[in-house]
Amino acid sequence: MSTEPSGGADLLSLLIHHLPVFQIIVPLVTAPLIVLLGRRAAWPLATLSAGLCLAISIGLVSLVGEGHPITYALGGWEAPVGIVYVIDYANALLLLIVSMVAAVVMVYARQSVAAEIPEDRHHLFYAALILCMTGLLGISITGDAFNVFVFLEISSLSAYALIAMGKNPRALVAAYRYLVMGTIGGTFVLLGIGMLYQMTGTLNMADLADRLAGPYLLNPDILVAQTSTVRAAFAFMTVGALVKLALVPLHFWLPNCYTYAPSVVSVFLSATATKVSFYVLLRTIFGIFGATMIAQTLQMESLLLVLALIAIVGGSTVAIFQADVKRLLAYSSLAQIGYFVLGLSLNNETALTGSLIHLFGHALMKGGLFMVMGCVAYRLGGTRLEHMAGLGKRMPLTMFAFVLGGLGMIGVPLTTGFVSKWYLVLGAMEAGLGWVVGIVLFSSLLAVAYIWRIVEVAYFRAPPDETRTEAPWGMLIPTYAMIIASIVFGIWTGPLIHIASTAAQNLMGGLH
Repeated sequence: MSTEPSGGADLLSLLIHHLPVFQIIVPLVTAPLIVLLGRRAAWPLATLSAGLCLAISIGLVSLVGEGHPITYALGGWEAPVGIVYVIDYANALLLLIVSMVAAVVMVYARQSVAAEIPEDRHHLFYAALILCMTGLLGISITGDAFNVFVFLEISSLSAYALIAMGKNPRALVAAYRYLVMGTIGGTFVLLGIGMLYQMTGTLNMADLADRLAGPYLLNPDILVAQTSTVRAAFAFMTVGALVKLALVPLHFWLPNCYTYAPSVVSVFLSATATKVSFYVLLRTIFGIFGATMIAQTLQMESLLLVLALIAIVGGSTVAIFQADVKRLLAYSSLAQIGYFVLGLSLNNETALTGSLIHLFGHALMKGGLFMVMGCVAYRLGGTRLEHMAGLGKRMPLTMFAFVLGGLGMIGVPLTTGFVSKWYLVLGAMEAGLGWVVGIVLFSSLLAVAYIWRIVEVAYFRAPPDETRTEAPWGMLIPTYAMIIASIVFGIWTGPLIHIASTAAQNLMGGLH
């Protein structure tokens, strides 16, 4: 659907028409403004920008809900000559995740940032955080392959800076490791895009898919997709996306980044960055290559199934033995990334629907759990498990939020974690892989084990003193907003299932 207004359109219709580009312009303009205006204006501007992006995302979701994708041509230059933004159910869900998390995180950030970041760097911190959000929104909305790389680098470079601002000296090492791995992943993506451009002469994703299905000019007897260059491009782009996604065994950058980054950064990256990277993987496999490389795609999915199951079991197992709760949650995230990829690898709409639901639910649950740890760090100065004895009495509201979020991670009914795992189980049965169901259930038991470790220390060990040191309301309210949302969408499942299932159907349509 095009949102082109008529000649006599009023201001409202003009604004609606330009919503896709406002999604990027608003934060992109806000970031340098924050630097120019200084630290006094940093938090209000960042919060306002994130709130506006959330409102725009909700508007775009409602427009897509009318049944057709939205196409917006930048500068009036139509594809494939110009750059277009395309919004369908799949990336509308991503836009909603990124902007919603950012809006809640900005409210949470005021006191957390004041406690963890030197005051003279506040404006730089908020500017980098807004730039990171801009990059993630841009990746989600663009219909141009090279723009994916550009926005990927914007989000990555700002993320490196954000992680390095952590108080622990290890944060700088973690940021450097992420820089190295992120550069490798981004380079792989760029090489793949360059190879595709060499073979097709276009960067528009839809046009790429069409031209890959056509004859090769130098040899009309074969298809472009059958050339070794395109196959190499498929491999480069897939591996690059997997590095950014941190799928085992390409995950070594993630645990330290989540552990040593400032609390706000851990929340934001854990809830958004890997989700957008998974979306890049989906668009690469389904949107660009799709049915033109069905044999390679099916081989890739078989490999991804193995890696996903290793991540699900391995990440949960390693999480059990962590002494730092932020690090425990980081390894838990590796297992959840495995669930994303599991739904993709089962090659049916039901399982992919489960992946997309898990994408949304994990953003809420894991974002909320890292917010809880930010509250703990605010009062205790760290998140070491041995320092959390009796925390259920000292910080009852904070730890109750952790229990609720932990139930979602386990997959207890009435949470989004249960809904997503249910669809993944149904998808495994539909694929004739009943043994996968056993691994999913076993991983859920492992989640019980690592969540129980924190619950046992917080509620069943004597506190060093009975002093109530509850987190500030400015941090507790956003935390509960995330956690309660994960429960609400586990009960009121209709809209989320509709969006996820329609998005899965549309993506799978590119393969079949």
